[in-house]
Amino acid sequence: MAFNIIPRQGLVVWVYSLKQLRHLRRFGTIYYTSRRLKYVYLYVDQAVAQKVSAQIKKLHFVKQVELSHRPELDMNFGERVGQLGEQTPKSAASGPKRLLTSQEILEKES
Repeated sequence: MAFNIIPRQGLVVWVYSLKQLRHLRRFGTIYYTSRRLKYVYLYVDQAVAQKVSAQIKKLHFVKQVELSHRPELDMNFGERVGQLGEQTPKSAASGPKRLLTSQEILEKES
């Protein structure tokens, strides 16, 4: 029996009140709840994420539902390790800039 990883999708559900938190448990795994900002972060299967999102939006206590952008990001950082220090912007390589005094400006113009 092989172990298969099921791709998951994060949903951010903004609610009016956290009293109905139990109703969201049937849609997926609740990962985090913010009482101050009144949102719930839950995971659902990626195959049914759009369908579940539409069902959650229909609930009367839900303000808004957002899909997480994490599956769109490339999470393989092995190729990029050490490259950040090698890249320097052109402005930083030329040295710090300073403002010219009025006398220096006049000398440049003549």
